Amino acid sequence: QVQLAESGGDSVQAGTSLRLSCEASRFSVGDYCMGWFRQALGKEREGIASSDRAGRTNYTDSVKGRFSISKDNAKNILYLQMNGLKPEDTGVYYCAVAKGYWCGDSWSSTFRYDYWGQGTQVTVSS
Repeated sequence: QVQLAESGGDSVQAGTSLRLSCEASRFSVGDYCMGWFRQALGKEREGIASSDRAGRTNYTDSVKGRFSISKDNAKNILYLQMNGLKPEDTGVYYCAVAKGYWCGDSWSSTFRYDYWGQGTQVTVSS
């Protein structure tokens, strides 16, 4: 069965960087639409980045220019490089994979994705 395992979350100061990893099992990360989501305390889970089979990426406006999603097909890992972290980036970060190849216009919707990891906590202090 499909498994996703996030890691790399930490408590950091504003302005620093983190790289999150999502190790995948039972499928190839390069073949499917995959996304990163975050959920702040008391808020809905929001889509922040996606990457599809063709390497097309999407980002929510609040992270454009600071975050970068990438795939290492050899290691079968999805990454989220986060630079210039801000306190508002605090939350639990989840990776997810859809059954389809393409993310499309619904890339930021939780309904687009079929499997989820358990999440990793990122806390950014000012």
